[in-house]
Amino acid sequence: MASGTTRRGFLGLAGGLAGAGGAVLLSSCSSGTTASGAPRKGGTLRAVFPGSGAKETMDPHAQRQFVDIARHKAVFDKLVDLGPALRPVPRLAQRWETNDDATVWRFHLRAATFHDGHVLDADDVLYTLARILDPKGVDRRARASLSSIDLRKSRAVGKQVVEIVLTRPNAELPSLLAMTGTAVVRRGYDDPSRPVGTGPFRFQSFTAGRSFTARRFDDHWDGPAHLDELRILSAETEARANAVQAGEVEYAHEMTPTFARVVKANRKVRIIAAPRSGAEGIVMKTDRPPFDDPDAAMALKLLADRARLVEVVFGGRGAVGNDMYGKGFAYYPGDVPQRERNVEEARALLRKTGLINKEVDFYTSTAANGFVDAAHLFAQQAGEAGLRVKVVTGPPESYYTDQLKTGLLGSHRCGAMPIPTYISDRLLTGSPQNASAWERDDFDKQFRQAQSIVDEEQRTRRYGVLQQRIHNEGGLLIWGHPDWLNAVSTRLHGVKAAQPNTVDWARFDNVWLV
Repeated sequence: MASGTTRRGFLGLAGGLAGAGGAVLLSSCSSGTTASGAPRKGGTLRAVFPGSGAKETMDPHAQRQFVDIARHKAVFDKLVDLGPALRPVPRLAQRWETNDDATVWRFHLRAATFHDGHVLDADDVLYTLARILDPKGVDRRARASLSSIDLRKSRAVGKQVVEIVLTRPNAELPSLLAMTGTAVVRRGYDDPSRPVGTGPFRFQSFTAGRSFTARRFDDHWDGPAHLDELRILSAETEARANAVQAGEVEYAHEMTPTFARVVKANRKVRIIAAPRSGAEGIVMKTDRPPFDDPDAAMALKLLADRARLVEVVFGGRGAVGNDMYGKGFAYYPGDVPQRERNVEEARALLRKTGLINKEVDFYTSTAANGFVDAAHLFAQQAGEAGLRVKVVTGPPESYYTDQLKTGLLGSHRCGAMPIPTYISDRLLTGSPQNASAWERDDFDKQFRQAQSIVDEEQRTRRYGVLQQRIHNEGGLLIWGHPDWLNAVSTRLHGVKAAQPNTVDWARFDNVWLV
């Protein structure tokens, strides 16, 4: 299928599933209301996300898109998740401790049961880690970040304690276990088409690019969900907007600022906004001319009218960026002066690096709202200093993979995650999502040294130095930090304004219908 579902296609999908499942997509039932507004049981929630067609997967270690992560979150759990402050919080691991140099960690497991009745134990965690780290495994998102785990020395300490040994000190291991692609699977799991997890919903069906259905798992360790059934659908922006306004779905993920303005007076739809939920920007390939020269990269950073980009692309619902990820998160060096636009200095650097009146390709896509608009707006801004930017639009379903090798410039976005996780996933030699091709051996070494510092104050200072280096030399032009906008029916209660990739985001086990 194409990456998303059109308006007509969405309605056809809804009708087809309704016919097969007793009209559950076009009418959602719940038990009677109470005056107190307390949560109530029952009903089918229909949630719609941006899709990625055949690239969608039920393999929780290969997830890329938010629609995948939401489906996996329903079926699986992680050892650790991230709280609102991007700090690790317990999930399947109810507590953990480490030795003095952060090379040996012990995670104490809570009592949890898989959907097939198997009781979670330490061997399941070890199997999960082996699957993630398997060099033959396809598209393991967390493999690079967890590469310091020594599987040969890691072991089960009884049934409910797993000891993880590292090849080098790492004070950030709990946060790394909270990143995408780290869900715990049952030992022996090898068939993504038949997922069995410990999550709040039991898998029923999945069709890539179209739909997912799951039923409440009454024996979930955190208590049963309020809903009877969860359905997650894939659709393009316009179809999501139309569906939530028409009452065909109760939750629409990742809506535009324009849509938020349109429904401001709508009594049936409300916007749930989480501020500064990640980052958006432009990546420059630093492994090839012209952006292997930091002066060329700096020219583009000085060209960007960040406030204008935030106003146009985010509709003003966001904060200006400063070429570093994680504004407002732990370890962010807030004392670094804000980079301002300076067209004259940018022109001088373009002349110095031979880029005046030269053309560079900007590879973008409709994979995310605002990508194409931001690319064209930046192209106009660059033209004011004598740089010609040619915007090239690629297919959304493969964009995030294609951009690793395509184009000198590219659209960049990232949801909420700890700053060390972002660096590990995107800025180290061999990082799986290193779209700026930033590879510096000394930077890698300095990052590993920072990770090894157990004292948090000292570690924070070292991370700040690394962030400032990226700010000055790297290939990231982070121009904004958007508010994250989701639309919900006024029938849906319990949805929190949570940043993507944090524990309260897509917590469909905690919501209810009235």
